Amino acid sequence: MICRVFWLVIMQFQDRYNQCLQSMFGLRRFGIKLGLDTILSILKGLDNPQNKFMSVHIAGTNGKGSIASALSSIFNQAGYCVGLYTSPHLVKFNERIRINDVPVSDMDVLHAFEAVKDVYAGDREPTFFEYTTAMAFHEFARAKVDWAIVETGMGGRLDATNVLKPKLCIISNISLEHRQYLGNTIAEITAEKGGIIKQEIPVITGVSQKEAIEVLKNIAEKKEAPLFRLGEHFRVRKIKDRETFSYVGINSSWENMKAGLQGNHQIENAALTLAACEVLNCHYTNFNIEHIKEGLLKTDWPGRMEVVSQTPYILLDGAHNLMAARKLAKFISENFTKNKTTLVIGILDDKPYKAMLKSLLPLCKRVILTKPAISRAMEPEILHKFAKDYAEDIKIIPSVKDAFFYAKESVSSDEAICVAGSLYVVGEVKQALSDKG
Repeated sequence: MICRVFWLVIMQFQDRYNQCLQSMFGLRRFGIKLGLDTILSILKGLDNPQNKFMSVHIAGTNGKGSIASALSSIFNQAGYCVGLYTSPHLVKFNERIRINDVPVSDMDVLHAFEAVKDVYAGDREPTFFEYTTAMAFHEFARAKVDWAIVETGMGGRLDATNVLKPKLCIISNISLEHRQYLGNTIAEITAEKGGIIKQEIPVITGVSQKEAIEVLKNIAEKKEAPLFRLGEHFRVRKIKDRETFSYVGINSSWENMKAGLQGNHQIENAALTLAACEVLNCHYTNFNIEHIKEGLLKTDWPGRMEVVSQTPYILLDGAHNLMAARKLAKFISENFTKNKTTLVIGILDDKPYKAMLKSLLPLCKRVILTKPAISRAMEPEILHKFAKDYAEDIKIIPSVKDAFFYAKESVSSDEAICVAGSLYVVGEVKQALSDKG
């Protein structure tokens, strides 16, 4: 009898958890609405949880998640209680909200959802991202985290996360993306992402385009915010024929550093992370070199240059925009053999799919075009019209799961499979692998 009652309680809880997820995902029908009024209204009802912890706010086109996860790992190594908020999730919603590098529990998600639901009474329905941002801040405050590392969703100036009063801002890099929301030029997009810069709060950036640098300099000057730039105020140098790099920073120089994530571009992300540690150490933290080295090495960021098998070699990388696709292409050209490489790829309809395919397809022997289960996914047949100019062996398998297992079952143990084009594609592959144990 006791077992039956316990089982019923568990089932009822699971039903409530699933219903809360359905309600949240249902908010996606309202699309993307940039602005801060709605999120501020929700947070006011929650007693402004965003003001109850210190934070680092990160914007940029690529590398936000890698930098955020590395910083979270370093904070954890140094003994701080740290929250991490990123998007999207790959397999389970809980991945978006982490405390000490562990996703929050189903119970925590349900409680945070109900807390937001109980207080909101605004003029319009919140978007999915507004709702989940409020949930994350509520959960961080409830858990009494010392620090929260928060990644923007889109842009910066009007992003729901821009209600924070951070101790440090990071802008990783800039490329053309989300033009319908952020602008059509590098300068316009930089101005939106630079909107996270706060009065007298230090900014670290890896932007390289002249026009982007000028925009950030102007914003930082108006806000009296110290600006530290990769290549000017701090640098990295990869040690030839070794996996380590040296860092010459703002006030410190560190040798024999090693990034825990694959790809040469991760060294630049690590440089921004190390510069962040330097700036934070001036006033707020007590990171030592061992905290930093160990945290950097132990950084785990699934779905980004993630190796899930050695025989055959299987690499999962979201590569969801042109800059990321080019970095993946560089990695493939340096590490894979063309006649032994299969690419499984699906792309969303707001991405520059022609340029992405042009970067990746010539490096692969075989290509399998697929489609993630999201409304914004591009039809494989549309991808095929362009792909056929860059690859001969092309197959269309709409189901991501079927496409992946077809590739896996049809390659030899010394070949390589790369899954790319969208984090949603990678997420479906990870779910399929999890289901298979």
